[in-house]
Amino acid sequence: MAPVAMRLAAQSLSDAQPVPFWLEDPGKPGALPALAGPERCDLLVVGGGYSGLWTALLAKERDPSRDVVLLEGREVGWAASGRNGGFCAASLTHGFGNGLARWPGELAKLEHMGERNLDAIEEAVARYAMDCDFERTGEIDVATEAYQLDELHEWYEEADRLGLADGLELLDSDALRAEVDSPTFRGGLWDRRGVAMLNPAKLAWGLKRACQDLGVRIYENTPALDLVSAGGGMAVRTPYGRVAARRVALGTNVFPSLVKRVRHYTVPVYDYALMTEPLSAEQLAAVGWKNRQGLGDSANQFHYFRITADHRILWGGYDAVYRFGGKVAAEMDNRPETYLKLAQHFFTCFPQLEGLRFSHAWGGAIDTCSRFSAFFGTAHQGKVAYAAGYTGLGVGATRFGADVMLDLLSGERTERTELDMVRSKPLPFPPEPIAWAGIGLTKWSLARADENGGRRNLWLKTMDRLGLGFDS
Repeated sequence: MAPVAMRLAAQSLSDAQPVPFWLEDPGKPGALPALAGPERCDLLVVGGGYSGLWTALLAKERDPSRDVVLLEGREVGWAASGRNGGFCAASLTHGFGNGLARWPGELAKLEHMGERNLDAIEEAVARYAMDCDFERTGEIDVATEAYQLDELHEWYEEADRLGLADGLELLDSDALRAEVDSPTFRGGLWDRRGVAMLNPAKLAWGLKRACQDLGVRIYENTPALDLVSAGGGMAVRTPYGRVAARRVALGTNVFPSLVKRVRHYTVPVYDYALMTEPLSAEQLAAVGWKNRQGLGDSANQFHYFRITADHRILWGGYDAVYRFGGKVAAEMDNRPETYLKLAQHFFTCFPQLEGLRFSHAWGGAIDTCSRFSAFFGTAHQGKVAYAAGYTGLGVGATRFGADVMLDLLSGERTERTELDMVRSKPLPFPPEPIAWAGIGLTKWSLARADENGGRRNLWLKTMDRLGLGFDS
């Protein structure tokens, strides 16, 4: 990084608060009391992020008489659900390319199921009056290199062959820069209907309120400590109480699963984001962005960026940081060296915004798995279900995962449970120090590929053949 560029990037960060922008909201609901004493229920949901909240809500919608309890270790939405970029995608497979590589025979069905899932989220936002800035403006995959543009054209052609190109539009450089102006843009692929923008914390809080209105009992600041069989059901111990339940759904994602054999399938990856101060009218005119799409570039080390309801720009991604041993720790939530790198990249993308400052900078842990998209299963003779591994694309897909968990707990054979994606598992990560060394080599190889026209080295080609990967 040139000294002048580094100094300008550092100056832009001088007032940035090291806290998630979304969670610093005066409308944030107060915490509910912790569980104290014994509880009983039909369904216990562990985890108060999107995965758990959707599971509790859908369980009550399916059967209003079902007695549902939800436990959250801190406060609803405080972790990944309140820290992400607010991209709510229809894709259940972490994007078209990943789905095509892993489930080509099922991809058309998965894409249609994802569209219905996003439609259902939009309907729920309206039905429960969730004030979460939901805007179905789509997302543009941006090419900043010629090889990336070739790949986007290939994806469009494959989508067209499968009858999935409705709503997709290829953009050349001029057309893309007419939408959002950056000298780095060479073209893009606009998915007009497949992604919505929203305020992620407000979605979590809206789901919390909807669950309560339907009779779900929510206990916050109540970590689940262990899970054991108890009679014909299950029991979960908490610091001050115990819950006995006929069935249990685990939506703990990046945190260690109460089903220990599941833990080897995920690792925590730290992702970081910046939020600018609100743009002036002149700054908005300089970038355009009238249609308010989400954007993401097509590099291996990619950036995602979007504009908020109050005309700020969120800029995140690029670094995906894995800590030796796979620990989730609060000290990893802030990483100044990544913030400096992201700020420099921001002004490379938008030089016309030089002088704009960042108001917030934060990070958080994502549960990634080796196939990049969620996996599912049961334990304790079908009395416990789990979903995990969303790899940063869980804002929308967690609702689908909630339906899968409820299907599995009911013992029903459904369109969802018959999917190979649902019936199969990713390859687990190896133990340390092999995991740390392998992830480090993969990150280095991905960076080299970005520098060398997308050409993948022998390590990445081997990983591709084995169906393994590392992403955020």
